Amino acid sequence: MSVTTTLTRLFAAGVTAALLGTAAFAQDVTLKLGHLGNEQNIWHKAALKFADEVKALSEGRVAVEVFPNETLGKEMDVINGMQLGTADMTITGESLQNWAPMAALLAVPYAFLSLEDMDAAAGGELGDRIEADVIAKAGVRPIAYFARGPRNLTANRAITKPEDLAGLKMRVPNVPLFLATWSALGAAPTPMAFSEVFTSLQNGTIEAQENPLALIKSANFNEVQTHINLTEHVRSWIYLTISELSWAKLSEADQKAVTEAAARTQAFERELFLADEQALVADLTTKGVTFVEVDKASFAAKAKEAVLAGVKPEIKTEVEALFAAQSK
Repeated sequence: MSVTTTLTRLFAAGVTAALLGTAAFAQDVTLKLGHLGNEQNIWHKAALKFADEVKALSEGRVAVEVFPNETLGKEMDVINGMQLGTADMTITGESLQNWAPMAALLAVPYAFLSLEDMDAAAGGELGDRIEADVIAKAGVRPIAYFARGPRNLTANRAITKPEDLAGLKMRVPNVPLFLATWSALGAAPTPMAFSEVFTSLQNGTIEAQENPLALIKSANFNEVQTHINLTEHVRSWIYLTISELSWAKLSEADQKAVTEAAARTQAFERELFLADEQALVADLTTKGVTFVEVDKASFAAKAKEAVLAGVKPEIKTEVEALFAAQSK
C-alpha cells in the first residue's frame, strides 16, 4: 500500500471519527428561556449559567437560548405560551397563583422573617406542595428557586415601629393584600403605577413607597427619599420554570441533566444574590441614604390579622401555620 493511499485512508477515518463525535454531541432540543430582567440583572446571569450547565451536562444535546428584557413577551404571555407549547421556560413567582392557588404563598407579608425561614419553606415540604400544585394546575414545572430581595419602606424619616406610620401617604402595588396590610399598620396606602412613583414622591403626592433595594436603586428613589426602613415585610422567592410540554420532550437522561443544571444554577444565583444585596447597601449608603433597623416583630404582630383576613381561603391554613411557627 502506497504512502499516499495510507494517508488518504487515515484522513478519511479521521473525518469519519470527527463526524461521529459531532453526531454524538448533536443538538436535539432547543429551549427558549424568556424573562423580564435586563442583561445586568442577576436572574439573567443565572439564566446564562443554566444554559452553559445544560449544554455541558447533556453533552450538547440540549441548548438553552436566553431572552432578557421581555423579548419573548411579558411574564403572563410567556406562561401562556408555555402552556400552549410555543414557549419553553421563564422565571416567575406569585403570578402562577392565577392557576395554582398555593403560589400565592410567594407574596404573603411577614410569612417569612428571615432568609433562613424562606429557605426552610421553599426547600422543604411546603415548597414541595407549592411545586406540585403549580405542575398540576399551571402545567409549569419549577426546577430551581432564587431568593428575592425583601421589600423595604422608604421615606424621608426614620420609621421604627407601626405607630410611626400613622397617616403616612404611601404607594403600594395594586394588590388588595398589600393595601389591607398597610392600612392595618396605620398608613394611608394608595395603589399607583410604578412609573408614577418618582414624580409623586418628588411633588409630595405621596410620602413613601416600598420595594426591594434593587428597584429602589434602579428607580433612583434615593434622590427623593432619605431613609430606607428595613421592614422586610415581604421576603420571598421566584422560580426557574420549564413547561411540562417541553419537559416531556426530553429524554430521561436529559431531564436529569436539566435538573442537575438547575441545582447548580440555584447555588450560583444565591452567591450572586448575597453579594448584590451587600453591594446595594454600600452603594445607597454612599448616595446619602440612611438605613434604619425596625422592630419587625411588632410590625408582623400588628399585620397578622389583616394578612389572615386578606389571603385566599386555599392558603389560609398554611399562613396560619407559618405565623404559629414564628411565635414558638
